[in-house]
Amino acid sequence: MQNTLQDVGCEVDMRQGDVADFDSVGRMVRAVESEIGPIDVLINNAGIARDVRFTKMEKADWDDVMNTNLNGVFNCTRHVIDGMMARRYGRIINISSINGQKGQFGQTNYSAAKAGIHGFTKSLALEVAKYGITVNTISPGYIETEMVMAVPQNIREQIVAQIPVGRMGYIEEVAEAVSYLVSDKSGFITGSNLSINGGQHMY
Repeated sequence: MQNTLQDVGCEVDMRQGDVADFDSVGRMVRAVESEIGPIDVLINNAGIARDVRFTKMEKADWDDVMNTNLNGVFNCTRHVIDGMMARRYGRIINISSINGQKGQFGQTNYSAAKAGIHGFTKSLALEVAKYGITVNTISPGYIETEMVMAVPQNIREQIVAQIPVGRMGYIEEVAEAVSYLVSDKSGFITGSNLSINGGQHMY
């Protein structure tokens, strides 16, 4: 069973922006800060897929995925990091993917972008640790999101057959990990990656 934020009594206050557009993100961040307050927690979770084998991949397929999945991480983080450093506190969680760790047929663009997030996370973690800011990555496997559940059932069955625990992951399982990493209890964890993939990829 999946609950919405409203179901569990959380107040939702959203602002819209295009993570692939640096200036759009800047306007969104300024709106949040002026109307709600300082941003101490950033979860970079925007992602798209344009799956096609590399020999048939168009430049637009590459650019669209890179601009959203990797440049989006830069754009959002760059607009909040100065404030976090000034306040000497921050939690940044970057959502990567199992396919950024092991690769995936037909996803050279997606896998490259998600792998880039790991290098981004480790390097930034080193730069901002002394300011009380932690930067970590979560690499989910196949989770029951709208994007994954839109895959044809026979393909999903093939995926599940490769997962040792015998099922896809639940959104709540990733959310619980995010909740811990953004809490004060996780202050000694930075530059790390947490794989949530049911044992499908271990290293």
